[in-house]
Amino acid sequence: MKTVGIIAEYNPFHNGHQYQLTQAKELAGADYAVVVLSGDFTQRGTPALVSKYARCEMALLGGADLVLELPVCFSLGSAEYFARGAVTLLDSLGVNALCFGSECEDLSSLRLAADILYKEPEDYKRLLLQHQKDGMSFPAARSLALSEYMQNTPEKKLSTAGVSIEELLQSPNNILGIEYIKALLMRNSTMEIYTLLRQGAGYLDTFLPDGSFCSALAARRAIEQGAPLSSLASFLPEDTLHILKRELQMGFPVTTDDFSSMLFYRLLSLQPQGYTAFADVSESLSDKISNSLEQYISFSQFCEKILKSKDLTYTRISRALFHILLGITEEFLQTAASLDTACYARILGFRTASAGLLSTLSANHTPLLSKMADAEKLLDSFGSKMLAQDVFASHLYEGIAAPKTGRTSEHEYRRQIIRLP
Repeated sequence: MKTVGIIAEYNPFHNGHQYQLTQAKELAGADYAVVVLSGDFTQRGTPALVSKYARCEMALLGGADLVLELPVCFSLGSAEYFARGAVTLLDSLGVNALCFGSECEDLSSLRLAADILYKEPEDYKRLLLQHQKDGMSFPAARSLALSEYMQNTPEKKLSTAGVSIEELLQSPNNILGIEYIKALLMRNSTMEIYTLLRQGAGYLDTFLPDGSFCSALAARRAIEQGAPLSSLASFLPEDTLHILKRELQMGFPVTTDDFSSMLFYRLLSLQPQGYTAFADVSESLSDKISNSLEQYISFSQFCEKILKSKDLTYTRISRALFHILLGITEEFLQTAASLDTACYARILGFRTASAGLLSTLSANHTPLLSKMADAEKLLDSFGSKMLAQDVFASHLYEGIAAPKTGRTSEHEYRRQIIRLP
């Protein structure tokens, strides 16, 4: 039996995701597809459009066999931590292959960039440090340093003509792909790697194009702006449309600014001691937050108009603020990222026809968590803390959505795993 892993957010699940699931199994010759899915908060520092359970259901109906939740400390992390957490989870379970989308589909070039970032040669580190001293954000500094290093090192030239260094390092899916490969190198993993060329619209495109492939960002924008779901019928599977219709009646979508009041309370209450204990919060950012609270109007306004600068991107700031809100410290994230194996694999849903997959994965040492009540006996102390973070994040998220329609919040310990035929 062979398995292929996919790391995703499905925010929301669209035709391109369905295409990837189908092609991943074919490329890897896999019997089953295992998806590691972000929970209720995503890598770009935003809440997910709809709940993780709804997106899990979309994935299962779209071809996934098993959906596991990526712990929130990783799902809200930078590309490096996002990739490390998800790859560690798949590798710990013995998944045979990893398939991801990219803008270039040139695996050899992605491997080359990943190898440099993994080994960090001195000339590259010198360039990176210099560009950071010049005031560039870390992503921009790293991209330029890597570009200059590869240009100046003949043996590190890209193997495929027509793929420029700039194109390779400025495309979001390429960046994530490089981080996935780097994480596999760090683990000395034997997982096979496959990449698929992204179809249709670009990752950051905000418009709905002609054809049947749009970006998840464009779909989110349309939904958040109140566009009828019928306008997305060409881009989303029919099952996704049905699930979205149901979720919209339950108080979704959830947006960043839904958390404005509680973030202000959290920042105000922590102001005396500062915020440097939390992940992604430097001393300078902490001081800027503290000194700017009187200008706070909303979550997005505080990020965009007050805190954003040349060396701090909106995404970095938003992630930092959600880390503060959710209590995710730098120390905890570093410890989680340093672990050799995943603390647990929490199952969100699976196909009953793929039950044999569960018995195979459970033969590994990583606990497969199907019932929350079993956590106490299955997890060590650090794993219990990680799971508590996930539960808190989900309760906070659900507590935003439920009051919009007057329904009561659903408790994580009473949620049922999604089972489809």
